[in-house]
Amino acid sequence: MTDLGLPDGIEACLFDLDGVVTNTAVVHAAAWKEMFDAFLRERDGEGFTPFTAADYDAYVDGRPRADGVRAFLGSRGVRLPEGGPDDPPTAATVHGLGNRKNELLLARIRTDGVEPYDSTLRYLRAVRARGLRTAIVSSSANCRDVLRSIDAEDLFDVRVDGVVAAERGLPGKPAPDTFLAAARELGVEPARAAVFEDALAGMDAGRAGGFGHVVGVDRVGQAAALYAHGADRVVGDLSELGTPGRGRVTGARRR
Repeated sequence: MTDLGLPDGIEACLFDLDGVVTNTAVVHAAAWKEMFDAFLRERDGEGFTPFTAADYDAYVDGRPRADGVRAFLGSRGVRLPEGGPDDPPTAATVHGLGNRKNELLLARIRTDGVEPYDSTLRYLRAVRARGLRTAIVSSSANCRDVLRSIDAEDLFDVRVDGVVAAERGLPGKPAPDTFLAAARELGVEPARAAVFEDALAGMDAGRAGGFGHVVGVDRVGQAAALYAHGADRVVGDLSELGTPGRGRVTGARRR
């Protein structure tokens, strides 16, 4: 291991945004809950079963918006028309619910702002100072605006986000395609790239893509699940990578 906590031979680092670079995963979860609970209450009445943190982890976290809507509704046996990306937030369609969630998210961000994880920004600067290339890989269509709001856009050589994925027809996480696209743009083989993710879908993508090292960032106490989904190492914060072996949970990859 290098003093960056990475195996020798790693040439690039690919970072998820929400929950890794910025403290916005909790804001996303709250927006999803507000949207789904309102939908379920209207559909099923006051006796509806609310959207839970477990639902967020299993069906929504790390996935593109429409995929998250489909996955969660499918778990409840609900099917809606697809609609289209331009559906209004009031539409009872997959894209309409996704747009309603995004409207709620942006309102929360405007009210509360976006906070970066300073330890991640320090780690990014250390990685780049050693000559490693960097990419941001996010399912969020708001990725670029968020990076600009925390003055971090210049810390990444490549951006593959929800907007880029839609333009190129790339399936989102848990498929590895967005990570693989970022590695190609950086000119690095997946085996020589490290993935940094907090979502189970992101772990699945790192494993499926054959990446050289997959770091799970455990902000919510799901280390065992991150390992089960493909993490090589799990840390509570990227500051732990500066002293190899002192992460919250360490060890060989568990499949």
